[in-house]
This record gives sequence, C-alpha cells and structure tokens, in this order.
Amino acid sequence: MASKAFSKSLLSFYRSLRCRLANPLSLYRRELHLKLQKNHLSLFHLHDQTLVLDVEGGLLRSSSTFPYFMLVALEAGCILRGLILLLLYPLLCCLSQEVGLQIMVLVCFLGIRKQGFRTGIAVLPKHLLEDVGLEGFEVLRMAGKKVCVSGMPSVMVEGFLKEYLEVDLVVARELKVFNGYYTGLMEEDSYLGLENAFGEEAIGFGSCIKSPQHQLFSHCKEMHLVTEAEKKNWQRLPREEYPKAMVFHDGRMAFRPTPMATLAMFVWFPFGVSLSILRTIVFLFLPYTISIPIGSATGVTNRIRNPHASADDRQHKLYVCNHRTLLDPVYISAMLNKLVVAVTYSVSPITEALSPIRTVRLTRNKEEDRRKMERLLSQGDLVVCPEGTTCREPYLLRFSPLFVELAEEVVPVALAATVGMFYGTTASGFKFLDSFFFLMNPRPEYHLDFLQKIPTGCLRRRSGSSYEVANLVQREIGSALGFQCTALTRKDKYVILAGNEGIVKAKT
Repeated sequence: MASKAFSKSLLSFYRSLRCRLANPLSLYRRELHLKLQKNHLSLFHLHDQTLVLDVEGGLLRSSSTFPYFMLVALEAGCILRGLILLLLYPLLCCLSQEVGLQIMVLVCFLGIRKQGFRTGIAVLPKHLLEDVGLEGFEVLRMAGKKVCVSGMPSVMVEGFLKEYLEVDLVVARELKVFNGYYTGLMEEDSYLGLENAFGEEAIGFGSCIKSPQHQLFSHCKEMHLVTEAEKKNWQRLPREEYPKAMVFHDGRMAFRPTPMATLAMFVWFPFGVSLSILRTIVFLFLPYTISIPIGSATGVTNRIRNPHASADDRQHKLYVCNHRTLLDPVYISAMLNKLVVAVTYSVSPITEALSPIRTVRLTRNKEEDRRKMERLLSQGDLVVCPEGTTCREPYLLRFSPLFVELAEEVVPVALAATVGMFYGTTASGFKFLDSFFFLMNPRPEYHLDFLQKIPTGCLRRRSGSSYEVANLVQREIGSALGFQCTALTRKDKYVILAGNEGIVKAKT
C-alpha cells in the first residue's frame, strides 16, 4: 500500500513538473476553465486589452489540421492528392507536429497556381466556422485588439479570420512561390517586431500542448491555457452567433474530411459513380411513374407537399422557385408528372443534352428575355428561378422582378435539397458535373412545397412596383422554408467565390 501511494505521489509530481517546464511563464499563467461562469479570465477585463489567440489551440474545437489540408488537396488539387495525403496519415501520426505539418503542406500545395488559389476564402471558411468553439469565440469577441496565431499557412486562414471573425492581425507563415506556383515549402518564422504591434500588455489564450512553445506568447503578460480534455466539452458556435453570415461557399465536399470520413468517401466513390450513372439513365429514359420508385429504391428521398394546391388545367402556369441545384425544374416536373420548360442563364451544353426536360437559355437582355419567356409560357408550363444562381445555405438571394410581369398569377415552389457527402453545385469547378455529384450521394433528399397561387398581376397594378411583388414572393418562399431573405445577387456570389461576376460570354 505504501509503495502504491508513493507511486501516485511521484506521478503527480512528474505531471506538475512537466506542466511547469512546458510553461516558463507559469508565474503569470493559469488554466482557463471552459464554463464561463467559472472562468478565471474576466471577459470584461479584455475590452481594452490585446488578445493573442492560438487558432488551433484556443479557437477551434479540434486541434487537428488534417481536415483542412485534405480540403485543400481535394478542392484545389485533385482526388489523387487527397488519396496520397490519406495514405500518409499513419506516418503523420508518428512524426512530430512540425514535420507532419511540412509534409501536409508539400503534398497539398506543390504545383498549385498561386493566382488561382481561392480555397482559403471560398471553401475553408465554412468548415472552419463549423469547428469554432463557442467558449473560445466568447473570449475572442470580448477582446479589444485581436491577434490570431496559426500553424497553418496564412493563405489558408487569413481570409477566414479577417473576413468572418473580424480579427485585426493574423500571424502565420507564408508559402514559397516559384514562377507563380507554390513550391510546397513554407517561409521561416519571422516574428521580429510583431510584439510591438500589440505591446507588452497582451493576454495569451491557447492550448496546454502547443501554445506555450510559440515565440509570440513569450511576450504576453498573462497566458491562459486549456487542455484537450476540456476542449472536448466545447459547444459549437451557433449559426446565429456568426459575426458575418455564411451565405456563400464553394467546393464539392459536404462533410468534414477527418481521416475516417475521408476513407469512407474513397471507399464509396466507385459505388457512387456507378449509382449516379444508373440514376441518370433511369431519369432520362423512363417515365416518372417508373423512375421515381426506382430512384427511391436506390436511396433518393423525395418529399412533396400540396402538389395539387393550384391544380387548374385551363391555363399554363408559371412556377417560381428558389434555386438549390440544377435539378430543381426536373424535380418540379417529376412531382407534377408532366413536362415543363425551364429557363436558364449559363448551363453547360452537356447539362442541356442530359436534361429530361426542355431548357431555354436567357440572354440577360431584359426585353429580349421577356419576349422569350412570354412565348414559352403561351406554349406550356414554365419554371423560373429568379435568384439566378444556386445557394446552399438557408438564405434566399434577391429575386429578379421580371417574372412578375409575365403572368397574372404565379405558383411559388419552396425547394430544399440535402446531401451528406458531395455538393451538387459549384461556382468555380466543372458545372456539367453538378447533377452527377448530387446523384453520387448515398441518400440525396429533395423537399418540395407547392404554395398557394399569388396574384402578381393584381398586386403589381396596386403597388406599381414589380420589385415589391418579387420581394413578396421571396418572403412567402422564405417563410415556408424557414430561410432568411437577403438582397444579395448572383454577382455577389461569384465575386466572393470565383473572383468574377459569373457572366459567361455567348459565342458568336
């Protein structure tokens, strides 16, 4: 018994000594309990202070950077890069953190063109925001001046931290570039003079394992540390707490690519390709009465409400819907079990050829488009997506008012699409693969709600404004879905995600 008690005392002394050796400023530092009501760090005390925060250690719930490098490998590179990174994961676990980081940077960035790299601002922010801990964010939000330190290259985190978390200064290493392409190597740490940027009164916040080793934290007057065990109890930052709404993001991966999740994706991929081809063939060549049950048998989930709410065969109908994927008009046609015509802006010829319904391109010339849509409506039912582009998140973009001037009444259709593995939309990738990727998901879901008719003609004559009526239709669809209405447009989306205005010049 005495020897067992002595062993426990020795083990306790060893742990205490190791913690103090790893933290040379232990006279000024103490651990931070994560529950704010028991927090030793006064949040009000931070209002006039500079906070130096370790992104991986004190902001994100998971300290692993592997998922973010996997996103870079898959989205900025190719599936082969992602496979190589996954195969190297067992080796990365055996190496030191710094060596593992350098290997991941090499695999993910070697040969990537610097000018065309937009993954850091178009793809990663969504996944990073979903990993932000509420407790860490509360500390960051209360600080006067915010300085964030990250082990990841600045091109991966700087856009996210400054754009979505309103950070003042980001300290991260740059990538070496040769002839306009990343070499896969990082510049040496250079923090000279940075300590003057936040003075000597800064307070540090990070993880017990990594943060005390960072050079910048040695200039903090206080250092507050959390353990990995404590971080496991952190809550996810709620969407309504985001400093800036996450409306637009790009990339094909709809899940957080942890090692196990990525392995599952690679195992599923060949089956997904075969399944997508099968589903496409079924929808192309079989009538809806047969293709829908077969699709359901292969995992496609369809939910529909009020398909006959506006049943009236005496006149052609104008269906106005929000835009989730390119399959929106196809699903409306399938659920109604009748052919409709869809108007589009910039759909690839391959997508048009594979569409089971007729599609007609618009020119973005208002008068010409009005005449074209009026002619199509006089011939049959017409589907219009007035947002002009897809949106993945629970938001509605501004509705173009042109549809209000086409008919005396419209049928609003509220659409919601859910995926678990691959997104069926892209702003900068190959658009002809959009529907293919959507059908590659194990269980893709589509929800359609046919709302009551809205007398747009009468409302327009009463208000004198097509914009007000378009906003009314937008609010009706938003209310049915629980989505927030915005004034953002197609141009806003493409400027953020692709660096252009999303206009495809017609061939002459």
